[in-house]
Amino acid sequence: MKVFGPIPSRRLGRSLGVNNIPHKVCSYACVYCQVGRTSIKDIERREFFKPAEIVKEVGDKIVKLTGANERIDYISIVPDGEPTLDMNLGLLIELLKLFDFKVAVFTNSSLLWRQDVKSDLSKADLVSIKIDTVDEETWWRINRPKSKLNLELVLDGINDFSRDFKNKIITETMLIKGINDSEYLIEETAEFISRLRVEKSYLAAPVRPPAENNVKPASLTTMDFALKTFGENNIDVESLTRDTAIDFSHTDNFEEELLSITSVHPMNRDAVSRLLKKSNLSWSVISKLLNENKLIEVEYNGEKYYQRNFKYGNVI
Repeated sequence: MKVFGPIPSRRLGRSLGVNNIPHKVCSYACVYCQVGRTSIKDIERREFFKPAEIVKEVGDKIVKLTGANERIDYISIVPDGEPTLDMNLGLLIELLKLFDFKVAVFTNSSLLWRQDVKSDLSKADLVSIKIDTVDEETWWRINRPKSKLNLELVLDGINDFSRDFKNKIITETMLIKGINDSEYLIEETAEFISRLRVEKSYLAAPVRPPAENNVKPASLTTMDFALKTFGENNIDVESLTRDTAIDFSHTDNFEEELLSITSVHPMNRDAVSRLLKKSNLSWSVISKLLNENKLIEVEYNGEKYYQRNFKYGNVI
């Protein structure tokens, strides 16, 4: 399945997710990535899935959700890789907008220097761009980009896109303890974002299991400093430091739906339990998926999370 949700989002409300990229094909290998380590690091755009196939799946899903009185606020292209690597992204956005829902794209910003990428994204109603740092050495440590990229090129691309894009832009900055959480680095990032035309900025810290075990969230003191600093730079800023996504939805095949959601959005035990209750199912379904190695249980910051086991075949 290439479509999942809707999932709850503090940024977008009820978001129907679209996965347009195979697992972990990305231009970055971020240390904090919640869907695991990058398997293929690339910056060359190509076709992965046929847009018509994705759109049909979206249409079928919308029909089922409408019948179940489930609300959709956005269709969000938020894959477990970098969406702008898809050469059909522009066409996909155009086709998705025919459903009369707003379309959002979540990108790591690494390819915004490309004119074809900017042209494709211009069709979206909202674009979320990633800006974890504006310091070269820190960028290599936290985002671990494809070697052909350089930060100056990426930042210039972000600047140009911010200037030219006509709809909503939001930014997200992930703060990692010991990497990009110094006052100086935070001040640099805030100053850069203050020069962009963005509607809102979100400060985040890892709340779900990261790609690298040694990754820890920035302290609450640091998050408070970052909020204050962004605010002093006249940025409308909000903190995302708790996993508040618990009210998930599904329509028909529970197992497929759960695996689709957890391929891009690991769920904590509370969220899984709520979804089971909504579906009139017991925890035995989860035990079965764990025993079949389709699902794995990971503990992070004292809380258990469940995510699709990507080593087990291609279930999406």
